[in-house]
Amino acid sequence: MKVVSRQNWLLVALAQLVLVACLGLLLRYLLVAPIEGLNYKYLLHAHSHVALLGWLYTAVMVVLLLVFLPPELRTKKTYTWQFWLSQAAVLGMLLSFPVQGYAAASIAFSTAHLLLNYWFIYQFLKDANRAGVGRFSQQLSFRFIKAALFFLAVSSLGPWSLGPVMATGHSGGSLYYNAIYFYLHFQYNGWFTFAVLGLFFWLLEQHGLGVSRKKGNLIFRLLFWSCMPAFLLSVLWTQPAAWVYWAGGASGMAQVVAVLLLLVHVWPVRQKLKLLFTGLSGWLFWLAVAAFIAKNLLQLMTALPYIADIAYRFRYLIIAYLHLVLIGFISFFLFAFMGKQGWLQLQTNKSLWGMGLFLLGFIATEALLFLQGALFWWEAGAIPYYHELLFGVSIFLPAGMLLFFMSQWKDKMQVC
Repeated sequence: MKVVSRQNWLLVALAQLVLVACLGLLLRYLLVAPIEGLNYKYLLHAHSHVALLGWLYTAVMVVLLLVFLPPELRTKKTYTWQFWLSQAAVLGMLLSFPVQGYAAASIAFSTAHLLLNYWFIYQFLKDANRAGVGRFSQQLSFRFIKAALFFLAVSSLGPWSLGPVMATGHSGGSLYYNAIYFYLHFQYNGWFTFAVLGLFFWLLEQHGLGVSRKKGNLIFRLLFWSCMPAFLLSVLWTQPAAWVYWAGGASGMAQVVAVLLLLVHVWPVRQKLKLLFTGLSGWLFWLAVAAFIAKNLLQLMTALPYIADIAYRFRYLIIAYLHLVLIGFISFFLFAFMGKQGWLQLQTNKSLWGMGLFLLGFIATEALLFLQGALFWWEAGAIPYYHELLFGVSIFLPAGMLLFFMSQWKDKMQVC
């Protein structure tokens, strides 16, 4: 398989991020001036599915192939089929969700993508085992990757359960939303977070900065075994029994301890990391680190009944948190990592301007979302022209990402 095909795979992922940003802008415009015939909820489904499955899944899939499999295995036709079939499924969701929401067509495409997930997990682990990945080297990093794939499989139980939940008349009830939260939790706290950490540890291993086996195993165990019960933090909006708060809080605390252990290791080698991540990739990397720390602290805070109630009542805070994790932590790390590997060009004027505008839009929208949620919490009322302001600063997101995408297309990034 030629280099250009791999380049196109990453370009496809970036193109879908442009679409995600455009859909997000349209959603915010609808809050300013509703358009007859456009269903906000249906468009939101399209936005979220393309974000998770079109941009993030595709990007992580390609990066895992490039990092952990040798050329003779990662260029197999099997992965070509998996890639393009998954893109077809995402395209189907993009076209069907805005028209009908959760209905026959969109459910069929979503189901197809789930089945492709299983195929990828099986084939990737089979080929990695064949190549001896994680057997003698890359042990800690690949352990995180295997956990990521495990949580990807676990997350699929959420969508599979929606059918029985809706069939038994619980559509729109607590069971319905908890199934969705189950899927989201194991996607961003499991699959994507463990994949990012696996890539980070791989980078440390490659440059002789890896953690000791004892400390690495402790960090992994704390994060892995706390991920399952941490789902309980997503159901606190139902005001469950006291033990659920305690169990969720304990898992959140375990994750914070793991993050602290990781930071204790990273701090002494921060200067070496600055040499690895230079220029724009450095800014993106350290923003991702800050977002990762904030993610875990905010998650722990939701174990408090008062905070959990606030998070449930003010959706602005939930949206801000999800964007903090999916864009601020996961996406920014992926950009930094791909830039470090030379798979994305981050040094040209067009790429700098594009990512700069995207960063400006992200920071401005996050500030408005958190501020509006806080003002409602303090009963201080709404920000004047809030939706107009949010729409205005959101323009920077698709504009910046489109410019960044064009810079990658022009500069023809070198992959492999």
